[in-house]
Amino acid sequence: MTEAIRTEPGVSGLSRVLSAWHDPAARILNIDLLTVMIAVLLPWSTSGVAIAVVLWLIALIPTIEWRALLRSLARPISALPIALFALALAGTLWSDATWGARLYAVGPTAKLLMLPLLLYHFERSPRGVWVFAAFLASCTLLMLVSWAVAFDPGLTLKPETEARGIFVKNYIDQSQEFALCAVALAYPIMTLLQTSRMRLAVLLTAIALSLLANMMFVVVSRTALVTMPILLAVFALLHLKWRTNLIALCAAVLLMAVAWNASPSLRTTVLKFAADYQQTTVQNNPSGMGSRLEFWQKSLRFFAEAPVIGHGTGSTRGLFEQAAVGQIGARAEIVANPHNQTLNVAIQWGMLGVVLLYAMWWRHLRLFRGEDFAVWIGLLVVVQNIFTSLFNSHLFDFHEGWMYVLGVGVAGGMVLGAKRRAGMTATRQP
Repeated sequence: MTEAIRTEPGVSGLSRVLSAWHDPAARILNIDLLTVMIAVLLPWSTSGVAIAVVLWLIALIPTIEWRALLRSLARPISALPIALFALALAGTLWSDATWGARLYAVGPTAKLLMLPLLLYHFERSPRGVWVFAAFLASCTLLMLVSWAVAFDPGLTLKPETEARGIFVKNYIDQSQEFALCAVALAYPIMTLLQTSRMRLAVLLTAIALSLLANMMFVVVSRTALVTMPILLAVFALLHLKWRTNLIALCAAVLLMAVAWNASPSLRTTVLKFAADYQQTTVQNNPSGMGSRLEFWQKSLRFFAEAPVIGHGTGSTRGLFEQAAVGQIGARAEIVANPHNQTLNVAIQWGMLGVVLLYAMWWRHLRLFRGEDFAVWIGLLVVVQNIFTSLFNSHLFDFHEGWMYVLGVGVAGGMVLGAKRRAGMTATRQP
């Protein structure tokens, strides 16, 4: 396997790409470049990501060592995502929804099948950092475009959106990207400062602050506002001393006070929590947070009706349709997604699905232990997905779901590869 990633000196990167049919190292490089392409396209295009994923799978097949792949798939970190997909497929058998709705509901879980393959590939590839650098560069470009759209709304490709600064996608996806990149940069910035590499540290700091400024002064989702302090707290607890934590906390409070007074957009977003609650609970009008509370109350009732294996794949919309009979306003809203990952799973597959979901999250959290860049990225991706999934079904949503699959798959493969190489080195020592 190590021979597959070894390259001959003097051979250019382009020639290795073009010689992939005969050169195992070139095949591995091509898969790495396609993964980079997925990372670059993710903030911009849904169809582009889908096409790149198909090309990635085609490129992967000739490089597979089947015994090694089967051993990799047997690990819980790989087996649990596959089991969740298998449950979704099996759940079509006891669902009352139409077959079209059942198969459509299987789709959001299919991306989980890519996660074991990414883990397998990046355990043998040394280029996982390329993927994270590509995603950061793509998000940085999107941030610059977002500023331009904020000043000239006519530049947007999403004229129907009411949010400022949205060029493509929506403000929830954009906030998730920017929040992840801004917090993820804390670890390399700290490492660069410790090694006195000031220029690169200043550049990454400028990018992180620009991403945060965009979220504070242009547009930010309430989900990102709630979860970003949690991500920062994780970094502080893992990597900073208590005195530094105290200083950082004071600085953060001061920064938030300044942002609160300087940004009408931030104040509007925060105050909308209370306004939404009042609008839905008192006036029975649909709203962001208020409607979620209504969805969650109904979802708990649906779960109680079939607590073991749920109502089946694709059953959610039909249950909300039944609950809306005779209702008006917010209580009559019909959705296929209760905007909570746990409840989304519980409605369709009961406690069996919830156990698989949390077992997967737990196993992926345990994978990322230690002091390493890949460990930090993987941990951050899992923690972000867990907490944002309190307010959305982010594992099943296209954009956030692929952020999870790509982040955990690449970072997890890097961690596994480092452990394997360390073990091989230890066995060689006398």
